[in-house]
Amino acid sequence: MSLDHCDIFPLQTPDYLLSFQFSSWYPTFSSISIKSTVIRPLDQPFKEYLDSDGIFVPEGSENPLAESSLSDQEDEDDNDDDAAVGRSFSFPDLDERIRQAITEYGAVFPKLNFSSPKDAAWVLPPSSPLKCTSPSDVYILLKSSDFVSHDLSIDTIFEGCQYDPSNPPPYQLELVLRKWYPIDRSREFRCFVRDGCLIGISQRDTNFYDFMNEPQTQSKIVETLQRFWKDKIKSKWHGHQNYVFDVLMTRDLSRGHVLDFNPYAPRTDPLLFTYGELLSISTQELSTPELRIIESPLHPVASRNAPAHQHNMLPIEALALSSGRDINDFSDLWKKKIQQSMNDDD
Repeated sequence: MSLDHCDIFPLQTPDYLLSFQFSSWYPTFSSISIKSTVIRPLDQPFKEYLDSDGIFVPEGSENPLAESSLSDQEDEDDNDDDAAVGRSFSFPDLDERIRQAITEYGAVFPKLNFSSPKDAAWVLPPSSPLKCTSPSDVYILLKSSDFVSHDLSIDTIFEGCQYDPSNPPPYQLELVLRKWYPIDRSREFRCFVRDGCLIGISQRDTNFYDFMNEPQTQSKIVETLQRFWKDKIKSKWHGHQNYVFDVLMTRDLSRGHVLDFNPYAPRTDPLLFTYGELLSISTQELSTPELRIIESPLHPVASRNAPAHQHNMLPIEALALSSGRDINDFSDLWKKKIQQSMNDDD
């Protein structure tokens, strides 16, 4: 028997989706989350910068006294900058607010209302993924990301919702600066709540971790996350009772920190579940949520030493060449560089 979309997901309304933007939930759960600064609303020129062609940083956004994480990746050929075309951008006030957050936290990683640029982590040093120590680091991460483009248009934000196009839902673009930590991905989990009940827990990272096969470890993960949800989240979440939240557990697996809340919707990856399976689990009225992990290196979704989000990567030389250029200019210049390299090898 086929399941109807409305059987699996709650009604997707603008109000429902907006309850999951960072500024909506963070004030309530800040005590159990990562320290963060929200800058909103962002003005139209910043949105235009993110929407513009090419990958480049606004003028004045690099640290004048200290090298940013990008400093060792800058193009040595100053003529490339002189050849850049297109509109220039500068955000001195925003630069200052970003620097204030970096001073307070030591380093930050950015996101917008809903999405983080984790698919662009490759543009910064791999030893410190998503670690930003200057405004230029923040901008280049956002500019290089496909993920954050979701947050720039109400058409994508409210996709699947019915609303009057002449009277769209209120929406303000926001920049979130979170205190950067070196995170152990093996301790990240995604939790699924349906009709006010925690029904499923999935490992977030798609790598195999041998310690997760230990029955005692699995029991502790389920026990801790169920208690964490009951004590810290359930009574404080006043939105729709179908939602998804991400948690980073402590090293001893005794506590957790909320990383994010997400709508119970097709746009939220169910990871090791399907939403059809979650619906089936919810009808069984189990006393504990079901935990799913990568139990073997041969698991169908286990990573095979391939970089995450590799579809969004390009050589660092391409990043430098793209600065300020539209796609046609960049394509022509990239072909010339490839031909020059081939000639040099002859």
